[in-house]
Amino acid sequence: MLFPAGVTALVVAGTVPAWLATPGRPLADWALLLAVCGTLFVRRRVVAACAAAVVLSVTYYVLSPVDGPLLVVVMLGLYRVAAEGRLVAAGALGAATVLSTALGTLAGNDEINAIALFMMTGWVVALVALGGVRHGRREALREAVRRAEEEARLRAVEERLRIAREVHDAVGHHLSMINVQAGTALYRLPRDPAPALTVIRDASRETLRELRSTLGVLRQVDPPAGGLDRLDELVRYAELAGLKVARETEGAVRELPKGVDLAAYRILQESITNVTRHAAAESLRLTIAYGPADLRLEVRDDGTGAGGGKGGAGIRGMRERARALGGELAAGPVPGGGFRVRARLPYGEDA
Repeated sequence: MLFPAGVTALVVAGTVPAWLATPGRPLADWALLLAVCGTLFVRRRVVAACAAAVVLSVTYYVLSPVDGPLLVVVMLGLYRVAAEGRLVAAGALGAATVLSTALGTLAGNDEINAIALFMMTGWVVALVALGGVRHGRREALREAVRRAEEEARLRAVEERLRIAREVHDAVGHHLSMINVQAGTALYRLPRDPAPALTVIRDASRETLRELRSTLGVLRQVDPPAGGLDRLDELVRYAELAGLKVARETEGAVRELPKGVDLAAYRILQESITNVTRHAAAESLRLTIAYGPADLRLEVRDDGTGAGGGKGGAGIRGMRERARALGGELAAGPVPGGGFRVRARLPYGEDA
């Protein structure tokens, strides 16, 4: 409200000396002047306010012989209309302002000559253009804020999915082993349940460690610890679950990027978990091939069941991990029996 009030004060101050030099002016002049200035106080309907300012100012200049800086209010109104994005309306009102002034000159108003009319036209065009630029910058800022909010929302969704995947892979694996070994312990209870109970103890401890590590994502940027250096643990759990595990490594072992190392470990972990839960298999073969540009994994069992479960979150999570690194994963039954999971995780130039 301070700016409209200041403009009103300046317009009144610029008009009062001319009024004092022309005594006996009616109150209609004051009413028209204040009405024109009052349009600046309208916040919402700026087009209607600017149109009213144009009409009232033309009426004032026609009825009153006292000149004044009332045209400043009209110019500011045109700027406000353009700044609201109503460029067509601003152009039409600006044209009406210039046209009415030109008609006044033709009617005998010698105070506005051709040069003054040309300059006023330039001011009208400049203010409308400035208003359009301000509107464009404001819209660009709004769009940037909207995109930033959308990107933040997508990052939050991706982070929640990643944490859910980590919890499923890490905790689900060990809980599955606990379930299998608990059933084994009950079956062997009359004889010697110690091996199965030992596995339950170790798996529960590992579950707690994995859970703490996974939930640490909420406090830090680094992903949970884990990699192919812990493959022996997975093999040990599989063997204690009654599987004969064969391991094969192809190519020269190399240090892997942290993301590839973690993804490879989680894919092998989930695959072994699926075999122990669903495959009814006796043997399991793990193949890890180090290529010049990618790491290839294969987990194959000889079971009669579905080594990937029922196609639920496990295989979907493994496929998402591979795709996140630019790789691929395929899982399905093998002709002749068994189930196979194959994954390719690039770490070279194709990553």
